[in-house]
Amino acid sequence: MIRLRNGQEAIAIAPPAGVDFAADVRVALGGTGQKTLPSKYLYDPVGSALFEAICWLPEYGLTRADERLLNRHAAEIVERVPGSLVVAELGSGSGRKTRWLLEALALRQPVGYYPIDISHAALERCEQELCRLASVRVMPLEAEYFDGLSEVARLRRPGERLLVLFLGSTLGNFDRPVADAFLKRLRTALRPGDAVLVGTDLVKPIERLIAAYNDPAGVTAAFNRNVLARINRELDGDFDLARFTHVARYDDETRRVEMHLRSEGRQRVRIRGAGLSIVFEPGETIWTESSHKYGPRESIEMGERAGFRGEGQWLDQEWPFAETLLIAV
Repeated sequence: MIRLRNGQEAIAIAPPAGVDFAADVRVALGGTGQKTLPSKYLYDPVGSALFEAICWLPEYGLTRADERLLNRHAAEIVERVPGSLVVAELGSGSGRKTRWLLEALALRQPVGYYPIDISHAALERCEQELCRLASVRVMPLEAEYFDGLSEVARLRRPGERLLVLFLGSTLGNFDRPVADAFLKRLRTALRPGDAVLVGTDLVKPIERLIAAYNDPAGVTAAFNRNVLARINRELDGDFDLARFTHVARYDDETRRVEMHLRSEGRQRVRIRGAGLSIVFEPGETIWTESSHKYGPRESIEMGERAGFRGEGQWLDQEWPFAETLLIAV
């Protein structure tokens, strides 16, 4: 489906329906063992706004590191991918930090930019942020990553290379084997010479990591609990948010920060839209998100295993973080 918004094309490709949300919640909370919720459901309009607030917190240096690297090295990054380019960004969010790359590329050629996100609100903010850039045409795609990427691949002209942006630390939300599989699937969607710029958060002291995911202002806690409020709103649930505590913990073996919601006492929760009635025991948790941390070489090695070569890497020292450019071979 194609809609016109602010003079630009906005393409929606099978956006997630409520039935998909209900099915995912039923599987994630209705089984035995560790209860989970897919992290993508954290990012409804309220969750997306709360995450934007998190990015400004002094304890959360990740976004600022990402932006510093893109601001300082945008020209060098785009120079490493010659020829005519079309740009697609997976999980664009507001698109604020993408501005420098698009501006650097627009000095060389007119740019077609496709932000891909399942959050309609995030795409609207992205369009507002970037639509006034000279020589940049913003064409939002409301879709899952690979559905949107397939549409971009279909629309690009012969001879155009594709530059895929996977910024922030979204790759770190996947377990390492899943991240490997993701990059391999991404490689199959690309042609030789296409490029991926991927951000990865690097290992740092545990105390610094925990503070970033459990800020004293409680913004991250509100972001985490909002997924329960979303279930209440959209699936007729009756979660009592005050009886679930936000928990951030670090697993040294897997090098990941985990976000959980811990049940304070025994309680029963009904989610009528998913056909569920769930008992939570005292201290039982819902695992909502993981954020894996890497060494600098890991993203290059993962890319090589997936069929890319490492073309360049830029590191931030203030908050250890890496931007890695991979070229499909």
